[in-house]
Amino acid sequence: MVKNSADRRKKAAKTLKLMWNLKWIYLMLLPVVAYYIIFKYIPMYGVTIAFKDYNVFKGMLESPWVGFKVFEKIFASKNFWHSVKNTLVLNLLTLAVNFPLTIFVALMLNEVIHLRFKKMIQSILYLPHFISWVVVAGIAANMFTQRDGTINLVLNSLGISSIPFLSDEKWWIVTYVICSVWKEIGWGTIIYLAALTGVDESLYEAAYLDGASKLQRLIYVTLPSIKSVVVTMLILQVSKMMTIGLDAPLLLGNDKVMAVSEVISTYVYRIGIENAKYSDSTAIGLFQSVVNILILLAADRFAKAIGEEGII
Repeated sequence: MVKNSADRRKKAAKTLKLMWNLKWIYLMLLPVVAYYIIFKYIPMYGVTIAFKDYNVFKGMLESPWVGFKVFEKIFASKNFWHSVKNTLVLNLLTLAVNFPLTIFVALMLNEVIHLRFKKMIQSILYLPHFISWVVVAGIAANMFTQRDGTINLVLNSLGISSIPFLSDEKWWIVTYVICSVWKEIGWGTIIYLAALTGVDESLYEAAYLDGASKLQRLIYVTLPSIKSVVVTMLILQVSKMMTIGLDAPLLLGNDKVMAVSEVISTYVYRIGIENAKYSDSTAIGLFQSVVNILILLAADRFAKAIGEEGII
């Protein structure tokens, strides 16, 4: 007993000594920890609004509890389920286009030999990620407007009638996917390019000596080498199926395409900010987060079932 107590004291003293030696590293970590505590963990108490009849004047503490009545009201709303459907459709279509294209672009960039040209192309592809959706929506309006948009002016000059990109529901979905892919495809290549740098060059040399063509080396060497990264990125993308940022559908959408542009984020904005139904909007946000977690767990389990490591 005495020996175990002495050993514990020695381990504690050793740990404290190590922490003291690394005190400046812990000091640099302090702002990050403080950020997450202040802006991530403390605000989590606000989730209780979803289970209360929230009154602005009474506040979170004094507003009466109502249990799951808010959720029952939301789940009975057709508008809510309509926004869920639109969110899933837009996310699935964007994922189906963006995910393989990102890998394809990364593979093409990896084949570029001229370093200066490669860096220039990478910078051009990365740039849209840093552009605000407000600017992107303005560019989209100038490009896709039916009456005097650049694309329709070109089509008219070729004798083709104007296409209602922003006022027809089907064409609006196409426009939304194009804008989303254009904005994020370059930024998404960063992870894959980093993974490609880790591929063993001896595998390429062995494949070349065996007579493999460039395409065969790509299929049988490059893609299998980054398969784990691809699966991980796919899991992370799938886990966001219930989430769409407010800015893109709100800025690109309009009254004519409300049937397809009304997603969960815009629905929460309208009932929470415009109509001051804070309990409803909080409940929807909580539901959205829970579903995303369940999708993440399901995707991770599926990845492990097919022999991949997963992320959990």
